[in-house]
Amino acid sequence: MVNSKLAKKLARNQVFRFVFSAGIGFLVDISAFYLLFHNLLTQPTYKIFSFTFRNFTVSLAISFFLGVVVNFLITRYMVFNESTSKPTKQFFRFVLVAVVGFFANWGVVKFLVEIVGMYPPLARPLAALSLFFASYFIHKAFSFSLSLRHHAS
Repeated sequence: MVNSKLAKKLARNQVFRFVFSAGIGFLVDISAFYLLFHNLLTQPTYKIFSFTFRNFTVSLAISFFLGVVVNFLITRYMVFNESTSKPTKQFFRFVLVAVVGFFANWGVVKFLVEIVGMYPPLARPLAALSLFFASYFIHKAFSFSLSLRHHAS
């Protein structure tokens, strides 16, 4: 009975729902990153529009996009469903924040891989976790145009 009450309380908590949403998007992202890095993008570098990118950068770009789409859908319908902004506006803003987040993630992954010498599939989740907490407030206020005053309801 205590677990049922706790589960209901957590389900009503917006921050918890956001953590859940971001967690699912994160799982999609890192799973896709792992599969791309190890199974699909096995060459060390790729030439795209006359630019050369390392395999972890291409893997990150694709996996990050997949995670963003999944995260947006769950966030829109389960977390910030009281938003009255148009879905296209929400998605556009969500993607803008994600693009900034992508470059922040890429910078952290690049630092961890090239400077620290960390294994890319380990560097990827560490980079994402380091940037997670700011995203709740940014998405709530910017992407979904909601007040930051009541973030736990």
